[in-house]
Amino acid sequence: MGVLLRLQQLEAGVPSVRYCAEQLNISTSYLSDLLKKETGRNAQDHIHHFVINKAKTLLLSSDATVSQIAFQLGFEYSQHFSRLFKAKVGQTPRDYRSVH
Repeated sequence: MGVLLRLQQLEAGVPSVRYCAEQLNISTSYLSDLLKKETGRNAQDHIHHFVINKAKTLLLSSDATVSQIAFQLGFEYSQHFSRLFKAKVGQTPRDYRSVH
């Protein structure tokens, strides 16, 4: 899934399940069902995991602001990025950066 997500330029926005399914020439439901069966996580979870891991790397390896990182990852609004990050990691991006 990560390789597929790297194919899409993040400037076009956060990758969607639809985009990934189209690249594989399968339906969105089939992609999610297949991933859920094989990994226990659906396609959207895999996308979020990929984006959050990329965000963690950027937060720790650059001096870019949280807003700059959010836009670099394809988020239209940095608040959406911060909300997703906190939901998945349990910390805000700023807190994550300062702790690590």
